[in-house]
Amino acid sequence: MKRNLHLLMIDPQNDFCDLPETYRPIDPVSRQALAPALPVPGAHQDMLRLASLINRGRAGLTAISLTLDSHHRFDIAHPTFWIAADGAPVAPFTEITAAEVRAQKYLPRHPAGLALALNYLDRLEAAGRYRLMVWPVHCEIGSWGHNVHADVRAAYSHWEEAALGIVAKLAKGSNPWTEHYSAVQAEVPYEDDPDTQFNTRFVRSLAEADRIYVAGEAGSHCVKATVEHIADYFEREYGAASLRKLALITDCVSPVSGFEPQYQSFLRAMQARGVQLMQSADVLPELLDNASRAVAMGNA
Repeated sequence: MKRNLHLLMIDPQNDFCDLPETYRPIDPVSRQALAPALPVPGAHQDMLRLASLINRGRAGLTAISLTLDSHHRFDIAHPTFWIAADGAPVAPFTEITAAEVRAQKYLPRHPAGLALALNYLDRLEAAGRYRLMVWPVHCEIGSWGHNVHADVRAAYSHWEEAALGIVAKLAKGSNPWTEHYSAVQAEVPYEDDPDTQFNTRFVRSLAEADRIYVAGEAGSHCVKATVEHIADYFEREYGAASLRKLALITDCVSPVSGFEPQYQSFLRAMQARGVQLMQSADVLPELLDNASRAVAMGNA
């Protein structure tokens, strides 16, 4: 009997990939080559391996889901939102705390945003998962950087045509008042915005699979946060054994530079809970076996 094998791709987008020049088109406005805003070292090769896996194991994949980091230019985690006390811009990779905002070391550029920003920072810090990080403007909706890596997009398009299926595409991050690392819940959910709340329907659909393969960028942030949320829900609703359904394809995931320890800690923690750590070369035989099962069923 054919198994339900689901591939979950987290944010395989241009802005996160360390793309070579041949992958960077010319911007017709600036006449300069477009460049990724937040390239993760190793991500381009990750995506090439992921695309190859999809192409070679296509017939064994039952479902594919894709998440898309989707931001506005004005966002609480972008430099466009903040200004320093001396009027200077706030550089990317600056961490901002509620205490620093109260001390007016950093302030929202728009004064009306102060109360909302403090509410967010207080709730974020109380959760204890992250502190606010100012990232370069990235994955801006409608931009080249928001697009999926070309090889991955071509590979999943071939799967759609062959399977007569649709890759489920989930956008996250469009609420400018909260960070949204996880594909299934914002760091601070808001009652008046369902898109920031836990995506129970999607996570339950994942639970129907016999195996959920996870790949994408970046391992230290969006992959980490997504898998943590899914694992917590699986364990709570279906028991600890259900975490064995999850498999991280570790040669199709890389961390943001400087966050390698957090990524390695995440891998160890997930493995200790039962999540499988696999390489794409280990996944391919499972997909090919699943494809052969389908053929056998068709010939029966």
